Order: sequence, then C-alpha cells, then structure tokens
Amino acid sequence: MKTIEDIISSILSYNPKADVEPVRKAYAFAEKAHAGQVRHSGEQYLSHPMEVADILTQLKLDVPSIVAGILHDTVEDSSVSLDEIGRQFGETVALLVDGVTNIGKIVFKTKEERQAENFRKMVLSMSKDIRVILIKLADRLHNMRTLQHHTTSKQQWIAQETIDIYAPLANRLGIGWIKAELEDLCLRYLKPEIYFELADKVAKRRDERDKYINEVIEIVRKSLAEHGFKADVQGRSKHFHSVYQKMQREGITFDEIYDLTAIRIITDTKFNCYGILGMIHSLWTPVPGKFKDYIGVPKSNMYQSLHTTVICQNGERVEFQIRTEDMHRVAEEGIAAHWKYKEKGYIDEKDESIFSWLRQLVEWQKDVKDSKEFMDTLRVDMFSDVVYIFTPKGDIRELPKGSTPIDFAYSIHSDVGNHCVGAKINGKIVPLKYQLRSGDTVDVMTDPKHIPNKDWLKIVKTPRAKNRIKQWVKIEERRRSFDIGKNIFERELKRNSLIPNDLQKHPKLSEVLKHHHVSSIDDLIVAIGYGKVSVHQVVNVFVSEKIVHEKEVVKKQPKSAKIGVRIKDIDDILVHFAKCCNPVTGDKIVGFITRGRGLTIHTTDCPNIDEFNYNKDRIIEVEWDRTEKKAHHVEISVLTLDKPGLLANVSSAITTSDANITHAEAITREDKKAVLNFIVDINDLEHLKTVLEKVQRVDGVLQAKRVRKG
Repeated sequence: MKTIEDIISSILSYNPKADVEPVRKAYAFAEKAHAGQVRHSGEQYLSHPMEVADILTQLKLDVPSIVAGILHDTVEDSSVSLDEIGRQFGETVALLVDGVTNIGKIVFKTKEERQAENFRKMVLSMSKDIRVILIKLADRLHNMRTLQHHTTSKQQWIAQETIDIYAPLANRLGIGWIKAELEDLCLRYLKPEIYFELADKVAKRRDERDKYINEVIEIVRKSLAEHGFKADVQGRSKHFHSVYQKMQREGITFDEIYDLTAIRIITDTKFNCYGILGMIHSLWTPVPGKFKDYIGVPKSNMYQSLHTTVICQNGERVEFQIRTEDMHRVAEEGIAAHWKYKEKGYIDEKDESIFSWLRQLVEWQKDVKDSKEFMDTLRVDMFSDVVYIFTPKGDIRELPKGSTPIDFAYSIHSDVGNHCVGAKINGKIVPLKYQLRSGDTVDVMTDPKHIPNKDWLKIVKTPRAKNRIKQWVKIEERRRSFDIGKNIFERELKRNSLIPNDLQKHPKLSEVLKHHHVSSIDDLIVAIGYGKVSVHQVVNVFVSEKIVHEKEVVKKQPKSAKIGVRIKDIDDILVHFAKCCNPVTGDKIVGFITRGRGLTIHTTDCPNIDEFNYNKDRIIEVEWDRTEKKAHHVEISVLTLDKPGLLANVSSAITTSDANITHAEAITREDKKAVLNFIVDINDLEHLKTVLEKVQRVDGVLQAKRVRKG
C-alpha cells in the first residue's frame, strides 16, 4: 500500500509549492472512516483510496483532487456524510466526492438502468468539474488491477463495463496509458485464453524483437545526429489488446504481425517532426496507406503525432511515431495536461472547443429518458471511430464513423438538418444514406418546406441528429393526434350537449386528468387521438346521467380479459398480437398503440421495436395473464434429411407433445434435404420448447426452430 509520505512526495515532485496539509488531514480522516474495513483481497480498505491517490499524482493533479481521491469512498462505505466532507475539506472537495459516489440506495429494475443513472450523474458532475471523471478513472483502474479477488461472473461484468465505457472514456480524454492498461486488463478477464496466449507468444519473441528494434533505433540515432536533429528515440511494445484488435481487424494470426513494437521519436519543434519524417522515409520505404498526420488534423482528444510504417531491415515493418515534447505530454496525460497545476476545475477558454463533445453530452442526456437508449447513444457518441469532414469553406468537423450527410447537416444547425433535401460530396450529388469518409467536402442542400423523415432514424449515426429527428417526429405525431382527438372529442361532447370551454371549470376535470395520467385537457385530447384513451369513457364522467351508447368503436376490454395479457392503466382498447414476432406466453412483451388499430403486443426483442423508440408515449407496459389459457399460432420450421416418412414422424412428435397442427407443408431441396413448415397451437414458451426438443430428437431431423417474420 502506498503511504501518505509516498503520496506527498509525488505531489511535491511536480508541484513544489503545494500545500499538502489537507492531504495529511484527508488520510487521517479516511483511516478513521474505513477502520476495520477490508477488501476482497484481505487488505485494509484504506489501501484502495491510497492507490487511487497515487494514480492521481501520476496525472499530476492538484491537491483538492488528491484529497477527493483519498475520501472518495467515505460517503458510500462509511457513516460519513457529504455535509461533513464539505465542512472539513471545503465545497470543492465535497463536489468531487459527490460526483464520484454512486447513486446510492435507489432501487432499479435492471443493472443497465442503474448503470445509466450512474453515468448520467457522472456526466452532469464532470460538466461542472472535469476532475470528477479523472478520479473515477483512477478508481476504476485500481479496481481492475485487483479484480482477481472477485468471482468470475463479477470479473466479467466489471470488465465488460470497463471496456464499453471507461477505457473509451480514457481515450476520449486523451489519457493513453490509462486507456491501454484498462484494455489489457479487460482482455485478461473477458478473453483469458487469448490474453495468456498472447502474453506467452510475446514473451518468447521479446529477446529477438528487442535486439532487432535496438538495431533500428541505433540507425535512427546516427541519422538524426548527421542531420542535426535534436530528438529522443524510444522503443515501445504494443499492448496486448491492440495486438488482438489488429488480428481481429485484419484477419491475421499472431505470427503474421510484424510491428509488435513502435518506435517513438520525440523532438523539440513541429517543423522538425516533418523533417524527421522525411529522414525516416529516405532511410526506408514507407508502406502505402500507413501514413497519418495527426499534427495537421489532431484527434478529438487533442492527440497529435505523425504515424508512418516503413519496411526496415530483413523486410520487417516498423511503425514510427514522431511528435514534440508538448505533444508527447498531452498524448500521455490528455486532459490532465491542460491543468497547469491550477486550483480550478474548468478548462481554459482556448481549450474549450476541444471538449465541445462534453457540452453536447450534457445536452442530449437531458432528452434521453430510456436507460438502454442512453447507454447506446453514449457508446456511439463518445466511443466510435471518427471521420474528418470538410465544410465548403474548409472548416473541419469530426463525426462518428458511419455518419451520413444528414448527421453532418444537424452538426451545423438543427434547421439545416430539418430542411435537408440532399447533399453534394466533393461536388457530386449522393444519396442521403451515403456514409461519409475522411476528407469528404460536404455541401448540404436545403428546402425550407422540407421536414424530417421518420425513416432517417434508420440511417443517422449521431445522437444530435437522432434526438432532433425524434423531437420533430414526436411533435408532428402529437399535432396529428391532437387534431384527430379534438375532432372525436368535440363530436362526442356535442352529442351529449356539452360545450368544450365549460369543461375547464368542471368539478370532475382534475379527477379525469388524474385517472388518465395526464396534466391538461390538451394532453387528454392527444391520448384520445392516439387511441390510448376511450372518448366515451371520458365524456361519460362529465354527463350528469350516464348515457349508454350503442356499440362503442373500440372493443370493451377489461384489464384481465380473455386475451391472455394484463394492460397497465388502460381499460378500454382493442388488443391484437403482432404478426412480425408472434408473441407466445412467456416471451418478454411490450404494447404499442397504433392509431386506429388499438394496442399491438410485441416481444421486447422484436426488430420492429426500434421503430417505436421515437415516441415513448405510445409504449404501454403489459404482462401475461397466466390465469387465462390462450393458444398461440406458432410457425415452426424443421430442416431434415430428404427421406420417406419424416413428415409423418415429425408430425407425430408434435401431436404427442399436446400441440395441435393447423397447417403443414414440405419443401424438397436440391441438396437432398427438406424443409418442413408447420403452424402449431402452443400454450406458452415452455410448451414450445418441449415441442422443439421432441422434434429435434426425431431421427433425420437436423434443426428445429421457431420462425418469426420480423
């Protein structure tokens, strides 16, 4: 465990004038708060916050950050309150500790929901003070270093969350060494067989590789001296995860990877970077397509460097990275390099544009309520590979890989996106679904009369574009539903001799609104237009004598009707099951209101569900009513060998499983196989599994599966 003196010594090494007394005070406070607590490893719990503090000193952070790192678990894991932290160490430290602390005692339905809310909190906190995320990364890094003391399932869950969120976040913030270490640790727990195989193979080749790289470095140093360049030359082994990614990306084996080591040249000026690049290319032949200029076009995380791969001695490929000392510091420390050891939690104005993504992140997280959508959007926005696109004026815009001209249009302004009708790429008109490539110059064509298309949601990539389109579609859907609902509502009021304006003062208005979970008459009218609320049910409340209508437009449907499902908050609606996914009792289901058709029941994994995400108001919670027996028509496809009697044998297996066959057909294929298609009456999911298992056991059956049309 790092001692308090180790921490203080580290702080003074990069900030000699620092007041370290708060650090000593924090150590004594944490030691008391965590007294008697131990980690899964058996170590004193205090070892964790001290290691976190040590990582923060490696990032050269200020005293309040170090203090918060030592105290970050006191509120969550002891009786210490946040108010006490504030009184003892000041508001800044309390803000940092609160930002790092998890949501707490709130009960969530799923891990994903809890994860989403924790990240929402973290995003909001880091928008106020960027140091929050740096402490969080240090916390996660040490937890990953000690992950071996947890169960296998917990190891995999934490590692998956880390590779999905924390490692890419470290990359987005430009902290290369934390990103690399997190990725390697994740590989160890998510794919241990691959990790240890790579470790073994790298170790076997290390001596031979080091000898070769040292020879190349010596040639480079002599050439630098001859040309009068001041530079430091270093060899750097590539991380296991990056090696694994390259194997996956290029479809090659470990033995086919030649550039296991990169050579880094650190010089004094940008001019010399390009001069050294020319020198390297004069020494060895550059590999076409393997040169990247991140100095001219820096990465979004501030990373700057020249990358080139050349063919050196013996025909081996070696990657060179050429950068200045300042560039190197930023590459290693990322956002932390912009601190200059000032006692503040914000970024200098001149650097603010670099972190515009953070402001955008804060903006769209307010609009995204669904946990899954939030996490999916987070991954796309923050962690995708990027392309660099030029405006007609030559300005550079950065977008996620896979973005379209529509994404580009919305990145300029919402109005440009809303009225986009087409685009010219490098002077040529392209379809709106065209995927942008780095270097493209995009000229957006607009029409003030044009409006967003719901189908755009299938092709856009950026959260900004998706959110703006959803907002527009939702507004349009609401407007149309309002018009329909108003027409229906006023017609029904007229039939009952009621005046719409009089309802605003009606004593039962609040009761009606509360019953239907809406806040105004307009919202009620919209719900009627959607088909979510029965107009007769509403109007009857306002009528002094209950009027019995002849037959209602929609079928009277109690909550537990003989349809096999229970519907939350709706008593009067037509219900039917989706043909695309054909839900069976036991499937996870959700209801979606379709205007004029009532409520359609889908499985939660139905591909068409994504179509509904633009309008959450129309999604209804439903559940199976196990007290009601309902037969489901399920299509089953059976792949068999083409031989006599199989149709009869399979049919017999189905009927002996207490399932009724309503349709059967056989299709013979040229490959001496046959496909048998059945429509079968099934009670529930377990019944279906039983049927499929019994069919699968029939001699000659190769595969039996449920068929869904979605």
